[in-house]
Formats: sequence, structure tokens, C-alpha cells
Amino acid sequence: MKLLLDEHKAALALNGRRIAETGIDDLKPVVKLFTPDANCTWLLVSTEPDDPDIAYGLCDLGHGCPEIGSVRLSEIDELRGFLGLPVERDVYFTPAFTLSEYADKARRDGWIRS
Repeated sequence: MKLLLDEHKAALALNGRRIAETGIDDLKPVVKLFTPDANCTWLLVSTEPDDPDIAYGLCDLGHGCPEIGSVRLSEIDELRGFLGLPVERDVYFTPAFTLSEYADKARRDGWIRS
């Protein structure tokens, strides 16, 4: 499965330009990525206008400390979980909250719930 579809890349880039122009980064995530065998989850909102390999969002590496930050998409694409499975895109994900709302819930619960 392709990690990001063209429509995701376009929406992430558009959000990246909006954030650069307005400074407002509390948007709804565009895509959810996860490891089926390692408890890692990413809710991505945007990519950097000058470097589309850098994404911004809520990152949970499965250690109970989800945080908002940046990550390289190429690194996510190379990751494998405990059983060697690659990162997948949640094809059923529909964002219900803004990034800060997801982050508040994730910090309280210790993991991202979507």
C-alpha cells in the first residue's frame, strides 16, 4: 500500500503553506499512519513548504508520551515493527478533532485515540 496518496500530499502541502502564511497550526489532521506491530501512530497535519519530506503532526512512538512535532516521511516509510511489518495508512480515518484536541486526549490517555 502506498503510504500517502497524491490527495494526501496535496492537502498536507496546502496546510503547510497556510501555516507558513498565518502561523495557525491547530488544524485537523489529513492522514493517520500507524505500525500494525509496534504501537506507533502519527496524525499528520502538514508538510514543510520548502521540504515536503518533513511532516508536522502528533507523533506517538508507543512509549506513553505522544507529542506534537516534525518527522521525516522518508524515515516513517523505512520503519518496520517487531514483526517486520511496514507503516500503514489508516484508510478509514476521518479526522474529528483538531491537532491540539487529539494531543490533549493522547497526553491524558498515554496514546493516540482516533
